[in-house]
Amino acid sequence: MERSMHKLLLYWSHLYSGLIIQNTLTVMYANLLVKGRYLARFYHSDYTFGYRKLPKSQFKLPSHWLRNRSEQSNLYRLICAFRSYGHKYASTNPVALTEAVEDEAVELDISRYGFQTTADKVRLSEGIVNFPAAEASLDELLAFLRKTYCKYCSAEFDYLETEEEREWFAAEFERLSNQELTDGTKIWMLKELIRSQAFDHFLAKRFSSVKRYGGEGAESMMVFFQELFHLAAEDGLEQVVLAMPHRGRLNLLTGLLNYPPVEIFSKLGGKADFPDKYQCDGDVLSHIISSTDLDCNGKPLHVSVLRNPSHLEAVNPVSMGKSRAKQLGHFASLSRWGDRVLNVQVHGDAALSGQGINQECLELSAAPHFEVGGSVHLVVNNQVGFTTPADRGRSSRYCTDVAKIVQAPVLHVNGDHPEEVLKATRLAVAYQRKFRKDVFVDMCCFRRWGHNEMDEPTFTNPALYSIINARSSVPDLYAEKLSSQGIVSEQECSEIYDEHFDWLNEELQRVDEHKPKDDYFKGHWQGFSQAKAAISVWNTGVDADLLASIGEKSVNYPESFNIHPTILRGHIKNRLSRIAEGTNIDWSTAEALAIGSLLLEGQNVRISGQDIGRGTFSQRHAMLVDQKNNTIHVPLNNLHPNQRAFLELANSILSEEAVLGFEYGMSIETPETLVIWEAQFGDFFNGAQIIFDTFITSGEAKWIYQSGLTVLLPHGYDGAGPEHSCARVERFLQLTDSKEDQVDGDNVNLQVCQPSTPAQYFHLLRRQMVRNYRKPLVIITPKTLLRAPQCVSGISQMVQGTHFRPVLGDDTVDPSKTTRVLLTSGKHYYSLAKQREAIGETTTAILRVESFCPFPTGELLQELAPYKRAKSLVWCQEEPQNMGAWTFFKRRFENLIGRSVRYCGRPTQAVPAVGVGSLHQRQEAEILTRPFLM
Repeated sequence: MERSMHKLLLYWSHLYSGLIIQNTLTVMYANLLVKGRYLARFYHSDYTFGYRKLPKSQFKLPSHWLRNRSEQSNLYRLICAFRSYGHKYASTNPVALTEAVEDEAVELDISRYGFQTTADKVRLSEGIVNFPAAEASLDELLAFLRKTYCKYCSAEFDYLETEEEREWFAAEFERLSNQELTDGTKIWMLKELIRSQAFDHFLAKRFSSVKRYGGEGAESMMVFFQELFHLAAEDGLEQVVLAMPHRGRLNLLTGLLNYPPVEIFSKLGGKADFPDKYQCDGDVLSHIISSTDLDCNGKPLHVSVLRNPSHLEAVNPVSMGKSRAKQLGHFASLSRWGDRVLNVQVHGDAALSGQGINQECLELSAAPHFEVGGSVHLVVNNQVGFTTPADRGRSSRYCTDVAKIVQAPVLHVNGDHPEEVLKATRLAVAYQRKFRKDVFVDMCCFRRWGHNEMDEPTFTNPALYSIINARSSVPDLYAEKLSSQGIVSEQECSEIYDEHFDWLNEELQRVDEHKPKDDYFKGHWQGFSQAKAAISVWNTGVDADLLASIGEKSVNYPESFNIHPTILRGHIKNRLSRIAEGTNIDWSTAEALAIGSLLLEGQNVRISGQDIGRGTFSQRHAMLVDQKNNTIHVPLNNLHPNQRAFLELANSILSEEAVLGFEYGMSIETPETLVIWEAQFGDFFNGAQIIFDTFITSGEAKWIYQSGLTVLLPHGYDGAGPEHSCARVERFLQLTDSKEDQVDGDNVNLQVCQPSTPAQYFHLLRRQMVRNYRKPLVIITPKTLLRAPQCVSGISQMVQGTHFRPVLGDDTVDPSKTTRVLLTSGKHYYSLAKQREAIGETTTAILRVESFCPFPTGELLQELAPYKRAKSLVWCQEEPQNMGAWTFFKRRFENLIGRSVRYCGRPTQAVPAVGVGSLHQRQEAEILTRPFLM
């Protein structure tokens, strides 16, 4: 086969002069040219070939190609070389330590393509290149190609997956690169650059000791944003969701997004940027936002800049989730993802290549249930990461090489040339709008002051900063250029600068009288508020007949559907039987009843995670798959003919951080949707710790962002070893703002619960949606209890008038004879109860703590009150002593309940669970026997 392919390639190479073999390291690319296009690519590595079959119709050549095949194919090969390799020799770095030498551009050497002299005339077939003439000297063509691909803007796009995309991109790039801009366009660009510079100078003068992460060196980003906003509005987009880091953020907010500078100056003066009536701790200056309506040449556009933490790139999946949620708001008229909302992400160069969340986001970009219609990415390429120079900050040639994961084209542009930045923006937006795929603009620039204005960059980058310190600013360079062209005068430039500087001075004078604006809980958050300081009981019960109907329909499927026999026997028939009896409702059935009832009440539900349609433990089966044709049926989306709310089951990529960030973004945009993320195993949340720490647990305290995101973390010690046993409840409890010596109310930052019955789980899910506020909820869910016969509930525990109970008492013992009370949570209750029965113990009560945060002080006092004779109170847990709820529970119990409590559980360990089966059994026996002796 390999020899046959080799002979075929040689035959084609003689038949069609368009065949070229290019050596690049160990790989040779053989490209067959037909009709001036790549139709096949053969990879030769270690003499192994791979190929794709092509339709025979595509092998027919026009007669003029047969006559002039040698000249045309060689010419096309030369043009393709500039398209493929021109970026390597372009002048895109404004502070380059070394310049690319064209003599070293071996890929662009005309002798490689059969040409000897540049004076020869060449005829350009239609469509071969976007050149203004059909005939030219080779020298003229080369000048055009060098100007287009090797000047201040170049591109990487030859890896695009389809021929249509490659040809379109090449034609548009060649057209836009040689497009003349009007004087009016140049003037507005200059104004934005000068205003950005004036803003940075003003802050440097008035607040010289502040780290402002200014835009100096990257002022051309203002051109990118201004043009992007106008293009978006022109194309009919309604909203732009923008995620960006610190660099140049304040310039953008005050320059283009209507953010009052007085707000910044007030915050710099130490004042709060939120009204006193809100419970909020605030955030730093470089994380502030604007959500504003722009008038773009008479067309409206709403731009939302997202709050971000200092953890680089972490906000990107949040912006994607928010963008998708906004698009779903237009679902009735949505014909294609991205019709109404554009997602824009701004990256630093080092963070783009260094932070793995970017790879996760790119892999999400076209995944079902996560796609947003393509994002436009701007890389503010400072060429230094913190203080590390770019040549030590990555292994790839470009920081944008990560974009090739999803074949996203990249435009490399010199930030010193705002006109080229404008053209790159136009092409990027045009590509995204046409193909609805990700695209990158890599704007090479520099940081005037290093990492921040308090930094000394020459400590680590002396050569780079010797160039930066000796050069003029980007606005000054462009002003000089337009002045030399007679478009503006130096006086006009000074007036623009002075006018903006004076306006900023006026804003500074208003600081003393300034009051922070109150724009929280508006729009789709109307009617919501911050939670109260007292714990409220919410009626989350549902009519029994309605629950029975939901239960039956939750396993319905079409007659023609080919159901898996195991699902039919073990899941569907089992559920129908339980529903008919109204008893023995298991975990997954209770979940289906909760979700179904919310859907019928008009509230959407979204569950995402790895294989959540089936469930990690094959317990859910909310998504049925036809065994013959792979079609999918979701029974809960067929509860009623007029159903207006739906369940979205988003089986995700194998990611935690980006997926959880995406779900958080969905939750802050859609308070009327129950957004659930389920980890494959409880401890898998570790991969998303940044999202928990900087968004979920602190978002409301920092930004008054409410989120009802619900997180399901399977937990339970069953001999599975260190990585699949423990959901690390201690970490979440440490993240709560629950007070040790004060009774908690509903206003805690995070709810952490470990329900032990299906009914309790049912009420927790429904409670998330019936309240007039939203709080993140972490549910420590079971594994072995999912099918345990003792872990069941009756419909009667879910009907109207019932609700979630933070503490479950014990009605199996006589309180007057009880001498010992064990307090525990989750699965461990059933093990203790079984042990109590086995040893015939009748004087020990077992109370279940179902909610850790808010801490159930009142409920504990109420449940403990009957046990007046009990002298021994013991906290029992499966986890080691340095993990689990022990340290959290002990301090609050003793401070708030006023009684001492002892510990019984595994000893302190470095790992959550042991990996030796015999040792696990010994520990299990110990923690089940010892409590009844304490």
